[in-house]
Amino acid sequence: MTDIIDTAIQAGSLNILVTAIETASLVNILKGTGPFTLLAPTDDAFEKLPKGVMEELLKDIPKLKKILAYHVLSGKVMAANLTKMKSVKTVEGSKIKINVPIDIKNIKLNDSIVTLFDVAADNGVIHIIDTILTPASILLQS
Repeated sequence: MTDIIDTAIQAGSLNILVTAIETASLVNILKGTGPFTLLAPTDDAFEKLPKGVMEELLKDIPKLKKILAYHVLSGKVMAANLTKMKSVKTVEGSKIKINVPIDIKNIKLNDSIVTLFDVAADNGVIHIIDTILTPASILLQS
């Protein structure tokens, strides 16, 4: 197995996320011992952002770091545990609301749907999501 960063690179659909993590100088942290849980937006999720927003984020490192930290949970939180919670606190400090429908399909983290759970890594786990998560204190618009 590989660490969270190398696992994200190998996924092939998380290239923009990896670029953002590199730009924010967070690679070494996410290559650390952890364990971590990364809520990983796909490239398609980043492409949903309004035009110009990603470019602005890549220039505003403090804001980018805050958004990325909102996608990381301390510890290895597997799907079986996540689905039993109503919310979870992120490394950024804010909480993400968890909505588990009765049929346990289309589990939502705030407004993002988890498309793939429990992608294993040496230092944690990745859950793939379809929309960028943003703390309430940050508004993404161009």
